[in-house]
Amino acid sequence: MSVLVIGSRGSKLALWQADHIATRLRELGHGTRIEVIQTTGDKITDVALSKVGTKGLFTKEIEEALLEGSIDLAVHSAKDMPTELPAGLVLSAFPEREDPRDAMIGSTLDGLPRGAMVGTSSLRRAAQLKALRPDLDIRDLRGNVDTRLRKQAEGQYAAIVLAAAGLKRLGWQDRITEFLDPARFVPAVGQGALAIETRADQGAGHVAVLALDDAGTRARVTAERAALAAMGGGCQVPLGAHAVIEGGVLHLRGVVVSQDGGLAIGASASGSPANPVPVGAELAKRLIDSGGSMILAQAGL
Repeated sequence: MSVLVIGSRGSKLALWQADHIATRLRELGHGTRIEVIQTTGDKITDVALSKVGTKGLFTKEIEEALLEGSIDLAVHSAKDMPTELPAGLVLSAFPEREDPRDAMIGSTLDGLPRGAMVGTSSLRRAAQLKALRPDLDIRDLRGNVDTRLRKQAEGQYAAIVLAAAGLKRLGWQDRITEFLDPARFVPAVGQGALAIETRADQGAGHVAVLALDDAGTRARVTAERAALAAMGGGCQVPLGAHAVIEGGVLHLRGVVVSQDGGLAIGASASGSPANPVPVGAELAKRLIDSGGSMILAQAGL
């Protein structure tokens, strides 16, 4: 039996995700082995992600291994994926999506006292927190999920915001104080979804993971990624986008928020799940035309 080599970051969550895909591939009759690869984002832990300014912080070294042929496929968190992939690589599968919502740990959002310190590494989360609760003290928080939870438990932060999906995957959903409603607090593009990247050569890795692709998840994440691409992409854009499919229609809602939280622009677009890219592009156009262009200009984009 040939063995498919799966590239992954080394965090507890990343390894859970890689092992989950490895298990599903083994159930389909494939041999698997996980190769841990350290990325730039793993090495830089003392600087806010929005200030690093490098696309592909958590994917570049893994993609290089793919192109070199030392791994056959890579398992990523879809929200970490740049909107443009290196030539020769494709996103071959989006397995069924986990919960896309953000989660509060330590307190509900409305239950926090004035001036309470809240930790997050996300520009999008920080901007939405400031828009909803301008009285809060928002501080940068880096580290893996378990590190962030420990810091909050030690009292360094009154509350922190994390992706619900990661907490559920690691069995830590009991730490969640509140699930933030996507209608009020819009999740990151691709949040809760896994993206499996392979070479675009119809090789063994590409062919094997096609069976793991979930059409609904692909349509939703593709629409969200198309909106981000049209807005300029990258972690410098405080954009939230959340797609659902209801009654055979793809509905996409998005928000772009100034870094100080003072200006929040929301919009929505709908279309066919079979053609999600124009839905994302239309959402981006409406956000930009409604004032999002000012926010992008402030961010230097």
